[in-house]
Amino acid sequence: MVGVSDGQTSAQAPAAARTRVGRPLLSLALASMMDDVHAHSGAVYLLSPAEPVLEMAVMAGLPRAFAAPWERVGLSAPIPVSEAVRERRLVWVGGEEEMAARYPRIAVVLPYPFALAAVPVATGSTAYGAVFVTWPGTHPPDLSDREREHLTAACDRLAKRLERALDERHPLLPEPDLLGVPPMGGAAGTLGTVEAARMVSRLPYGLCSLDLHGRVAFANAAAAELIGLPVSRLLGTQLWASVPWLNDPVYEDRYRAALMSQQTTSFVALRPPGDWLSFRMYPSTTGLSVRVTRARAVAEMNRAGPQPGDAPSRLVTISQVLTLAGALTEAVGVQDVVQLVADEIAPAVGSQALVVLGSRAGRLHVLGHRGYPDAHVVERFDGLPLAEPTPGTHALNTGVPAFFDSREQLERLYPSRHATPDSFAAWAYLPLIASGRPVGTCVLAYAEPHPFPADERAVLTSLGGLIAQALERALLYDAKHQLAHGLQAALLPHSLPPLAGIDSASRYLPATHGMEIGGDFYDLVPTRGGAAAVIGDVQGHNVTAAGLMGQIRTAVRAYTTVGQAPEEVMGSTNRLLIDLGADLFASCLYLRLDPARGRAVMARAGHPPPLLRRPDGRVRVLDLAGGPLLGIDGSATYPTTEVDLAPGSVLALYTDGLIESPGVDIEDALAGLGERLTEAGELPLDELADHLVHHSTAARERLDDVALLLLRAR
Repeated sequence: MVGVSDGQTSAQAPAAARTRVGRPLLSLALASMMDDVHAHSGAVYLLSPAEPVLEMAVMAGLPRAFAAPWERVGLSAPIPVSEAVRERRLVWVGGEEEMAARYPRIAVVLPYPFALAAVPVATGSTAYGAVFVTWPGTHPPDLSDREREHLTAACDRLAKRLERALDERHPLLPEPDLLGVPPMGGAAGTLGTVEAARMVSRLPYGLCSLDLHGRVAFANAAAAELIGLPVSRLLGTQLWASVPWLNDPVYEDRYRAALMSQQTTSFVALRPPGDWLSFRMYPSTTGLSVRVTRARAVAEMNRAGPQPGDAPSRLVTISQVLTLAGALTEAVGVQDVVQLVADEIAPAVGSQALVVLGSRAGRLHVLGHRGYPDAHVVERFDGLPLAEPTPGTHALNTGVPAFFDSREQLERLYPSRHATPDSFAAWAYLPLIASGRPVGTCVLAYAEPHPFPADERAVLTSLGGLIAQALERALLYDAKHQLAHGLQAALLPHSLPPLAGIDSASRYLPATHGMEIGGDFYDLVPTRGGAAAVIGDVQGHNVTAAGLMGQIRTAVRAYTTVGQAPEEVMGSTNRLLIDLGADLFASCLYLRLDPARGRAVMARAGHPPPLLRRPDGRVRVLDLAGGPLLGIDGSATYPTTEVDLAPGSVLALYTDGLIESPGVDIEDALAGLGERLTEAGELPLDELADHLVHHSTAARERLDDVALLLLRAR
């Protein structure tokens, strides 16, 4: 079926009976397109009829396994084909470094030199899908006008054919991928093939032919002898699957690199017990030719074979990179990102130290560092103007990674480094680019001179893209965290005022879910001859709840200051909340203290009852009369209750976050709070407040905000 997208939405194509189209439309269009621009692989995606998803319909030039993670991709996914459909434009990626910077998810899995163009398949009003084609890494960094015109015209023609197929109610049937090689025809071709096989069998070195899937299609006797398996065991198998000592992702990675880049690649492998073999791969668009020889130089250096103490290879495999990517998703704050890079990434790539740099207000800032014996060497760069010519600022400003194999190479380009030695000998400066903008630079330092071959540079650049995404999330989280705490601090009292005859202490803990900001509040207001205390809870723990909480607290303070009685304060605050039209409710407990008379007058609006610890240590739950939650009924009244407050008595006012916990009966939780108040009631109020919060199960889990206000009559 063909899915269509009209504007920015997707709609299901007409549900017609399946009928055959005369020719494989997609395969022919893709093959013609690739031939026109000399691309070596490509694929056609069609929009799903039922959801905003692109599905790979046909692939050509490479096994589908190369693009397995992207056989089905969301229309909103940050990859070229999705972007081409969303923005209705050709998307060009000129090489591995640009791929790593813009699309790190692809570069992590395919860290090879290749160029890619993605083109929407769409008419003026309807998008049907997209096509991507790739070229070897030798392609110029820019797409030529001729290539651009050919690709755009071919995709426009394909869109019109798909539109016609839909209009005629001819949905497409599945088509095979284009990986076959046309057979040589005629007797001359057959005789030529036989003679070629005879010639190859006479050569003194091993030769194998691999198809695009990596399967052995031909191997001469010399190759079989060197590898140690008969030809019959090799044919039709992949070398890394049929040869146990080649069963390593590194060797399969070399095959993938050769096919993607269309460049000769090689590797050296140890055939037990001590023979080193060299494999050199010569790719084409139909497969690979592999030359197998003895690696004599390596064999001389490793005559005794690998020793038990030999260091493992530093090459980061695809599986390792994916593991590291998964680890980065666990980072929450900036320091989490720095620690994960230090614990997971730096050891994997052989680095001994790192610095993560960010920018703010045109200056460089050190976000974190690990592994430097002298921290001052790093911290002196904090606050450096971005215009200063340093490798860190250059990577941040340009988005281009920089690799320095040795100290001499770095100091030749940046002479100022002479004045800031850091005892390291090689560096990788990775720009951290997320959402198309630089968010920082990750500097990896090496204790010894360290060459950076092309494949390692590609992997490090890809890792930089993953670190950038984690860092961007972390910076947003830290900013949100600081905003939440700043707003909460501004809305709650900075300190409680000293009162004649009354000691006080308070605690506030935000919920651990959401923005870590909430609607719980408390206040203590001096009055003539005493004080007023209030505690309340606006539903929710977000910015809206916090803002409304601030308004309620201000209103209570204002009504108290003008001399309203407790029931009037509650009624006025209730009407104000309704007038604000916030659609949020609030519980509240308000009391007027008269320490000279040893009395307290209280009014309650749906709030948990306070606890009173008498001087003899007994605790009583004050079951006060009250009215409904604030913000429900504008005509509600709030009756008051007068309570004895003898010297030495302790009043505990709290919000439900201190006692409500999943699976715990509210009566049991309230009884537990009373027992803790009985046991520890003689402690100084600050210590008592810590004790009550610390021993509360609900406060430890913090599914809701917690506010606590303690008052003791002297």
